[in-house]
Amino acid sequence: MSSADAIGTDVAVPDGLADSARALADGRTTATRLVSAALARIEASQGTLNAFRHLRAEAALAEAAEADRRLAAGERLPLLGVPVAVKDDTDVAGMPTYFGCAGELPAATADSEAVRRLRAAGAVIVGKTNSCELGQWPFTEGPAFGATRNPWNTDHTPGGSSGGSAAAVAAGLVPAALGSDGAGSVRIPAAWTHLVGIKPQRGRISVHPHSDAFQGLTVNGPLARTVADAALLLDAVAGAHPDDPHRPPPVEARAAARRDPGRLRIAVAWRPPLTLTRTAPHPEVRRAVTALAEALAALGHQVEEARPRYGLIGLGFVPRATAGIAELAALHPEPALLDARTRSALRTGTRLGGRVVRAAREREVRQHRRIGALFHPSRGRAGSGFDVLLTPTTALPPPRIGSFDGLSAWRTDVAIAEACPYAWPWNVLGWPGINVPAGFTSDGLPVGAQLLGPSRSEERLISLAAQLEADRRWYEHRPPAAP
Repeated sequence: MSSADAIGTDVAVPDGLADSARALADGRTTATRLVSAALARIEASQGTLNAFRHLRAEAALAEAAEADRRLAAGERLPLLGVPVAVKDDTDVAGMPTYFGCAGELPAATADSEAVRRLRAAGAVIVGKTNSCELGQWPFTEGPAFGATRNPWNTDHTPGGSSGGSAAAVAAGLVPAALGSDGAGSVRIPAAWTHLVGIKPQRGRISVHPHSDAFQGLTVNGPLARTVADAALLLDAVAGAHPDDPHRPPPVEARAAARRDPGRLRIAVAWRPPLTLTRTAPHPEVRRAVTALAEALAALGHQVEEARPRYGLIGLGFVPRATAGIAELAALHPEPALLDARTRSALRTGTRLGGRVVRAAREREVRQHRRIGALFHPSRGRAGSGFDVLLTPTTALPPPRIGSFDGLSAWRTDVAIAEACPYAWPWNVLGWPGINVPAGFTSDGLPVGAQLLGPSRSEERLISLAAQLEADRRWYEHRPPAAP
């Protein structure tokens, strides 16, 4: 039986997040109908895609009925009655937050700030999507839940760690979903499932109840099929909790998606930061990103190759990442159930905690200056004064399911560095980036490209992504496993 057969449904639904919101506001459909259809598609797809860890069917249908009453009474909110999903690292009151782990965990007693804001915008959360264990890897597999599969080819991973959210949106199970990105975990699965994935500025979307997730590396971000839908979800969840340490000034993402970006100077970088793997983009990845660069030039932008001065930015990443894993793993009530690679990261993070992590975080100011020089005009310095940086999102197309099975912690890290060397530096910097679909390999597997900017540059990146989307029309392509 094909994936398409497994997910088939007779229920017609509006196409995307904004379309769903408009159809509800105009009375052309009901929240109950949309949520019921989403739940039916999810249930039908679980044996094939396995995108969800938990559904909240009864609660979601009750909330949909309440949304219909509010809509009938004339109430209007940005997402009132629209079904969405969140990643299983996100607290939803009454549900455990497994974050890819096995074992029994207590239910969260309160919503995270991002979920609170989703509810305030009227969204109906239908369930929590699968993530690899503690979000460490660019694949979404584990003994706790099995393997989440790519709707473009179910022999391949959708990426990770927000692979469940990406698979759910790419297959049309929900119109948009929330993920999180600590080393590319929104952008990588977006690239490998032909989606728009936004990694916003640190602090743009609250990570509360965490105050500084993974030592400042991790942010929440939207996954959607279009820039407008991703912008709508970003606007809905953006904002700080009173306890948040990072508070960038607000942006208007939806307005930016409707605005011309102007003529920009865009750098294209092929060489990733030092990873000691001699990695280079796969020829089909390079071909796809080159075509994207040519499309940007045809739109009137000045596009030229450049080499960001990454330096030894990995020295600022490894201690923070492993310390973040150690902090979360130490809270697990049954540590023996954790993957051996997680336990290895826990030991490393414990050793590198304290002074080493503080030193890594103190390096960030110098890293901002060195890498940020790419964006600031400098007299006599070539390779400066750019508005946007374009790179591949990954070096390789999506790997096959099971490619990382049985690898040691070290070998897993090497394989990850070979496949995904481009995304993580922007987590160290805390700056925004957007994955945009770049096309397909000869085997029909999606690949993506990153639009990266300096601090607080989401609006420019969104405007540019929307202009590129209008030209490339990537949303017209649907995977075989889409209903």
